[in-house]
Amino acid sequence: MPIFEKPPLETIPPVRERWTPLYLEHGRIEVDDSSVKWIGADRTVMRIPVATLSALMLGPGTTVTHAAMKACAVCDTPVCWIGADGMHFFATGAATSHDNERARIQAELASISRTRDAVARKMFAMRFTDVDVSKYSVKELRGFEGRRVKRLYHEMGLKYGVSWKGRNYDTSNWDLADGINRAVSAANAALYALTTAVVTSMGYLPQLGFIHTAGMLSFVYDIADIYKPITTLPAAFETLSINANANEDDVIARLKFYVEREKILFQMPIDIEKLVSKP
Repeated sequence: MPIFEKPPLETIPPVRERWTPLYLEHGRIEVDDSSVKWIGADRTVMRIPVATLSALMLGPGTTVTHAAMKACAVCDTPVCWIGADGMHFFATGAATSHDNERARIQAELASISRTRDAVARKMFAMRFTDVDVSKYSVKELRGFEGRRVKRLYHEMGLKYGVSWKGRNYDTSNWDLADGINRAVSAANAALYALTTAVVTSMGYLPQLGFIHTAGMLSFVYDIADIYKPITTLPAAFETLSINANANEDDVIARLKFYVEREKILFQMPIDIEKLVSKP
């Protein structure tokens, strides 16, 4: 097996100091000359600094060697398998965290209704800065959240001059969805991939949510929803306002701008630590 020398632990940056994720499709990732290398179908060859990436996102037509996966693991860099242009999230390869303390704390908080609701209220407090969330049940707060999201879509449509007829799409027949619904879905899927990378690299469990409780990415949805108003929604609506025929590549490029401008990779780990902590 090719040799990849693990960087000294003190040189591996925390997730908040890493670059945004790298998306690759149609090519091969392997270890060569003690480094991870990408060989594209178009014959592009480049070194991948896996220790400085927040995540490696692999799209269609990619293969990865065992040695390359091992290199990502020892650098605490998650690998995510996603659909074309981030439209679907299939799986993630867990990075090796130094211990399981964060997962144990998360599991303890999620397993008791009192503490689970307490964490959920902290998450809602980040959405409703002018509301005393302690006065309402989690069920009532979920209702508030649904109305808030509908209002945000309406406001974004007015702000950017994009016709908004509601969140309406059929994953089995994607072509029936209008442009803005496809744009929002593309941006959200990319944000979910990024959030999953952050969650797993910090040692938390994507499955154990507090507001969302069904599915394998419940905690990811809990966290990602906090940042949609400043990332995915403006990215989708702004892109469609500029070009009504914009494709998913255009939306993801604009989303990257908002993720970097809002310093999401820096802020998200800080917010997660505050939210998932014992009283």
